[in-house]
Amino acid sequence: MRKLRTKAAVLAAVALVAAAFTAAPAQAAGGNNDPSCRPSAAHPRPVVFLHGLGATYYEDLNFLQSAVAAKGYCTFSQTYGAYPGFPVVGGLRPIADSAGEIKQFIGQVLAETGASQVDIVGHSEGGFQSLYVTKTQGIADKIGSVVSIAPPTHGTTFAGLTKLAYLLGQGERDAVGKALSTLGCPACDDLITDGAAVKKLTTGPIAQAGVKYTVITSRYDELVTPTDTSFVREPGVVNEYVQDTCPFDPVGHIGEAYDLNVWNLVTNALDPAHATKFFCTVGSPG
Repeated sequence: MRKLRTKAAVLAAVALVAAAFTAAPAQAAGGNNDPSCRPSAAHPRPVVFLHGLGATYYEDLNFLQSAVAAKGYCTFSQTYGAYPGFPVVGGLRPIADSAGEIKQFIGQVLAETGASQVDIVGHSEGGFQSLYVTKTQGIADKIGSVVSIAPPTHGTTFAGLTKLAYLLGQGERDAVGKALSTLGCPACDDLITDGAAVKKLTTGPIAQAGVKYTVITSRYDELVTPTDTSFVREPGVVNEYVQDTCPFDPVGHIGEAYDLNVWNLVTNALDPAHATKFFCTVGSPG
């Protein structure tokens, strides 16, 4: 997993160089985890970034966060779901526990910046949390927009690895969940098909009134499977494959966090009134 992230990070660095040649005119500097940052009239909502399963705030969406900050946004992130004394791997603890952490962090960001709302950008488990927190934590009025990248919204089979357990019946499904929790990843159990967090998110409408939603995933995502389980098929929600815009991009699950095409789709979703066309690049298939 970390080797794939390293590969993707290298590709992201190359993408940043390419982006420098096609970037829009410079805008006023924003902030990257800077509590003194004050939102501008152009970008009045701070953006909170939520990393994926097994990642941290400095390993997953960190490059995207810096790119968004460079466009003039106040941006913030923290590692959630880590065990005490072991902060180098996040997102492992139960989804509900992490959601409480994220709610508290959003409150902190609002207090520091003086803003009335934030936008949320999440990848993988962070994408799921962007939907889950908005629905379950009583703070939907504090969220302007949600941009969710490859979320396991309706549960994932993790590339089909869980299907054998389901074929053997619910007893085996319970055994899989207990094994995942024993191994220190109750969040994994929460996110596979029929997981407790999945059931809570998908019981009733997911989208909350007043919040704008965009869900982005890749047709070649190899971890959140089937890929269309990411989508929230409710009125007003924009669901899109990367390949709808960039048909030749083979980007995979981890690569979606580092893919320049995804970055452009994210920034367009954050500011749809000023959405721009962009030159498609080729992302990492891993």
